[in-house]
Amino acid sequence: MNAEIRPVKVGLSSIRSSGRDSRRIDAMSRELPDARDGLTRKERVVLWTLSALQNERGDRHVPLPLLYGRVLEHVDMSIAELQEIVARLGARAR
Repeated sequence: MNAEIRPVKVGLSSIRSSGRDSRRIDAMSRELPDARDGLTRKERVVLWTLSALQNERGDRHVPLPLLYGRVLEHVDMSIAELQEIVARLGARAR
């Protein structure tokens, strides 16, 4: 079979749009809950960081500003988003 190979023109706009699409898909996949435990990546980072801070502090209360600072080392989120996650996970206010 004589198959002719033809060049394909790929414009810069199609490369840019495919990059945007892959970033959008990647961002959406980070917000989907994991099938194993139902936690999103941000929720898992908050719980892991909270556990580490409680161990450092001898199981003492962890102030929200301290938790926020440590969480920001791993994932970008607003203070309101952190408060929402902490409340949803069942933290008690002191």
